[in-house]
Amino acid sequence: MSSTRESLAAHQPRLRPEVLVSDALLHGPRTVHLVKDTATGQSFEVGPRERFLMVRMDGSRTVAELGGEYAAAFGKRLADAHWSRLFQLLGGRGLLDGAPRPERRDEPAPEKTRSLLAGSVRLVADAHATAGRLHRATGFLLGRVWGTLLLAALGAMLLVLALHPGELVDGAAAVFTEPVLLMAVATALWLSTAVHELAHGVAARHYGGRVGEIGLRWRLPVVIMYCTVDDYMYLAGRRARIVVAGAGAVANLLFLLPFWCWWLLAPEGSTREGLAGLLFLGVLQAAAMLVPLPPLDGYTIAGQLLRGLRLAESSRTYLSLALRRSPDAAAYPRRARAAYAGYAAGTVLTVAALAAVLVLLVRAVVLAA
Repeated sequence: MSSTRESLAAHQPRLRPEVLVSDALLHGPRTVHLVKDTATGQSFEVGPRERFLMVRMDGSRTVAELGGEYAAAFGKRLADAHWSRLFQLLGGRGLLDGAPRPERRDEPAPEKTRSLLAGSVRLVADAHATAGRLHRATGFLLGRVWGTLLLAALGAMLLVLALHPGELVDGAAAVFTEPVLLMAVATALWLSTAVHELAHGVAARHYGGRVGEIGLRWRLPVVIMYCTVDDYMYLAGRRARIVVAGAGAVANLLFLLPFWCWWLLAPEGSTREGLAGLLFLGVLQAAAMLVPLPPLDGYTIAGQLLRGLRLAESSRTYLSLALRRSPDAAAYPRRARAAYAGYAAGTVLTVAALAAVLVLLVRAVVLAA
């Protein structure tokens, strides 16, 4: 028994380099960390204590040293039985270096149905390489100097537009009453959505993420471009994840910059009116992407700001318990209660603001007609 214990204490466990561990996330009343083996695709959740040990299993520390660091952090030493259970969990999933990987018994992925009415298609064979080429050409915009200049330009654009609400709404109303102009603006906004999706991929490459697919998805009459980022939750640093999620909306606004300059210089007339309509609808499009509801980018950003996993579902569950004055609501820590209540309030206010803008637009269109 003594030799076994000494052998365990001297063991230097090491996680495979393919294993990713996320930052802390609220999931209901619990704090969890996501773990993913990128080689097999399997993922699961662990608690903060398990994560504390896992991120230190780099092959340089013995179990005795890990136990000492754990005791210093949590005020309690782990018994041999706890270590055995942890190694059984990690080794059984093939996450420890030297442990056999479990056989993959994935069910065959369902074939993607594609028809004239709905479906999707990849546009490039290697989306990650394509995003890499785009990053080499435009990635400098994510640097501190260029990024600050562009954000300042966008701030100036939004400020000037905010000073001309009547002209913008009238321009949008004119767009909906002139079919040719409507087609031109709709085409420009569709191109803006393509730039939006590619911006996610470029930002992901900038921060070391992997782009999975770039393609087209349609559900007639809607046809949109999409870009998927693999392992988004495991990107290093919350700031990086927020930038990747927000890159699309920022790209929507950057797309409008040359049209804004044109609008500033255009004389009164149909051209200026059409540009005003494009700017109004383009800003509304970018704002809509930031609404904190799934599956929009704003929901992803809210999850990062509040450090929450499946935020909408968790908020709905907590509010239901709180409104019924269930004792289970008291089990939620203060941070979780504040996050879920804040998310619910912010979502209601954001949706109400956008609804008010849409009401003004509809009213203007009706009056123009």
